[in-house]
Amino acid sequence: MTKKKVFIVIDMQNDFITGPLGNDEGRSIVGALKEEIERKKSEGYEILFTLDTHNGEYMNSQEGRYLPVEHCIEGTEGWQIIPELRPYVGSKNILLKNSFGATDIGKWVEEAAGGEPEEIVLTGVCTDICVISNSMILKAYFPETPIKVMGKLCAGVTPESHENALKAMGPCQIDVI
Repeated sequence: MTKKKVFIVIDMQNDFITGPLGNDEGRSIVGALKEEIERKKSEGYEILFTLDTHNGEYMNSQEGRYLPVEHCIEGTEGWQIIPELRPYVGSKNILLKNSFGATDIGKWVEEAAGGEPEEIVLTGVCTDICVISNSMILKAYFPETPIKVMGKLCAGVTPESHENALKAMGPCQIDVI
């Protein structure tokens, strides 16, 4: 059986791009990310999306106490994938996660790839929170699979925290490309 390559788009949701947690850095990657999805699709990559997903009790959670900005409440427009990327989303290529890192992301990727993937590439937001968290979980789950993060197709809370996160991934054997 041929191993599949996987391309994961982390949390490209309205609340992170145009909503209360949006920033210019996140908005600036949208066009190039759409082009990369098309390229990866044509190269046979499995395209997957994560959705940061909270409920009405978000503000009472630990995350809500540290980041007191209500966002990505399931079912709201802010929770939806941005319109530019919605055509690539289906019922089977999406993972709802209620925290920075999805503890079940390894199993989900394995199921989507039909086994251990040949390569995993991550993009999206926020580099310094969800992208780094999920890349670390995936590296622990697939220690021999090349894990890559496309730095120019990620955006952090600030440009400085984005760069710090990219630098932190290298020693963990996650290639920043």
